[in-house]
Amino acid sequence: MLIIGVDYHPSFQQISFLDQKTGECGDRQLNHSDGEAERFYKELKERGVSVRVGWEATGYSRWFERLLAELGFEVWIGDAAEIKRQRGRKQKTDRADGRFLLRLLRENRFPRIWVPDPENRDLRQLLWHRHRLVPMRTRIMNQRQAVAMNEGHRWKKKLCSEKGRALLEKLPLAPWASRRRKELLELLDQLDPKIAE
Repeated sequence: MLIIGVDYHPSFQQISFLDQKTGECGDRQLNHSDGEAERFYKELKERGVSVRVGWEATGYSRWFERLLAELGFEVWIGDAAEIKRQRGRKQKTDRADGRFLLRLLRENRFPRIWVPDPENRDLRQLLWHRHRLVPMRTRIMNQRQAVAMNEGHRWKKKLCSEKGRALLEKLPLAPWASRRRKELLELLDQLDPKIAE
C-alpha cells in the first residue's frame, strides 16, 4: 500500500509518501490549478496501486475528497486540533507537515474523524445556503423599515403583512428613495420563496 500524508492548501498540496511494499519514500509538491494533483492520483489508479491518503480537516478540499473517492482510494481526514497537539511546538513547514502526517498514518496514531457521506454533505450545502440567506433577508427587512421610518411611519411588524406592504408601496417618495423601496421589495420577493423552500 502507498501511504500519503498531505499538507493541503487551496492551490497546492505538499505530499510525503511511503510505499510499504518497496520501502520507497519521498516528498513532492502538487499544483491544483494546472491539474498536476489530479493527474498524479489518476496515474496511481492506472498502475493499480492501493492508496491511503490522510490530511487534516480543512476547507476547500471537497473536490479532492471526491476525486479520491472516485478512484477508490482510502481517505482519512484528521482532527486538526489533535494533530496540532501531537505536533507540539516544532518548526512548521509544508514539507515537515506532510512528513508528520505520514508518520501519524504509518504509526496508526492518525486522529481520524468521521466524515458524512456525499449525500449528507450535499444536503448540508442547502442548510448552509439557507443559513446565509436568512440574515440577508433580515438586513433587507431592516432597510425596508428604515424607508418607512424616514417618512415618519413606525409600523414595526405590521410592515411584514400584505397590508403593511401596501402602505409602504403607497408612500410618496423621492425618485431614488422610490427606487430603493422598489428594489428592496423585489429582493424580498426573491428571497422569501428560496428560504421557505
